[in-house]
Amino acid sequence: MTTPSRPVYRFFKRTLDLLYALLLLPLFGPVMLAVWVLVRVKMGRPALFQQVRPGLHARPFVLHKFRSMIDSNDAEGNPLPDKDRLTSFGRLLRRSSLDELPQLWNVLKGEMSFVGPRPLLMEYVPRYTPEQRRRLDVKPGITGLAQIAGRNTLGWEDRLKLDVKYVDQASVGLDHLILLRTVLKVLRADGVPSAGLDPNGKFQGTPTDHLKSASERVPGLPVDVHRMPPV
Repeated sequence: MTTPSRPVYRFFKRTLDLLYALLLLPLFGPVMLAVWVLVRVKMGRPALFQQVRPGLHARPFVLHKFRSMIDSNDAEGNPLPDKDRLTSFGRLLRRSSLDELPQLWNVLKGEMSFVGPRPLLMEYVPRYTPEQRRRLDVKPGITGLAQIAGRNTLGWEDRLKLDVKYVDQASVGLDHLILLRTVLKVLRADGVPSAGLDPNGKFQGTPTDHLKSASERVPGLPVDVHRMPPV
């Protein structure tokens, strides 16, 4: 039985998540209001980006972030690449992690924790190997082992291995160590590419030569990729 399945740990983790969220929401309320106004002024409506992501056991939930990209299309009406839609203000939001502040609401609702594997896209879930899928055995987090180890500078394989390592070693003490190191990372803006975009692109799955057999791949969920436009 892995550490996250222990009732006592789960109880303390949820209690601390609630306590910290209730403390930080009023504290960062003025900051969030200021960012909301700036996003509206610099990029227009909406100020929030909302997208369905996989939570505990891949159950979908709506992730909240401040928007960092503008809505721009090419001549055919297709969205431009992320690099062409990410503004300088958006890069600042990502480097400072201010775009993540609305996720305090996800923590308060119990959809996320302060510490855990980052909630990735729904379309990634069927691409995980059985081992990688274990990252879904705990609630997703605002920060985690992969974030303090290098954030977006790590390749997908290393990130997912660290996520599974957290599942096996999670404890209240480790959570607080990750939170402390996250604060230092954010203050130094460590691990954020200068362009503000993930240099590894989308996760396409582990190459089959890394698996014992292709049959080890996890079949897809009985749901399509859920993506909501910002509202």
